[in-house]
Amino acid sequence: MKIYVCRHGETDWNKREIIQGQVDIPLNENGIKQAKELAYNLKDVHFDISFTTSLSRAQMTLKEIKNYHPDLKTIIDDRIIEMDYGDYESTSRIDPEYIERKKSFFLRYPHGESYLDVAQRVYNFLDEIIDKYRNQDILLVCHSRAMAIISTYFMDLTNQEFSSFEASHTKPLIFEFE
Repeated sequence: MKIYVCRHGETDWNKREIIQGQVDIPLNENGIKQAKELAYNLKDVHFDISFTTSLSRAQMTLKEIKNYHPDLKTIIDDRIIEMDYGDYESTSRIDPEYIERKKSFFLRYPHGESYLDVAQRVYNFLDEIIDKYRNQDILLVCHSRAMAIISTYFMDLTNQEFSSFEASHTKPLIFEFE
């Protein structure tokens, strides 16, 4: 079984270092190019099923991948949606208050989620798909913090590694296991 985990392409808010969270921001021109590059990189890979979120940036990225895999069944599952940053959504990623708050894994962002909240929903999702789709190859198109949490499901990360985790817009993470 292989799970390919992909990040959506760039948005204007990514480019401007603005926290998107669950705000639905579409891909920009560069993000569409990145999605096309990712799709090309995956054109010869077999997938049995794909999962994505309800946010347009993830769906637009998957649409490019499906140009090479037109019959690929897709399920929308918001357990792998980006973290809800609450009051910090639409603010700067370089805001010192946000940077400090980001270190507190156990605290919820005001009107949002904690990393533990995200881990619970993502881990539940992974437990379910691994059980239900055992021996199948799965494609996930999701978001940076969801990808960081997915990584912790399969391998140990220090707090520093987790905090500084950066997901590529054009290369998937691949987790393979029996």
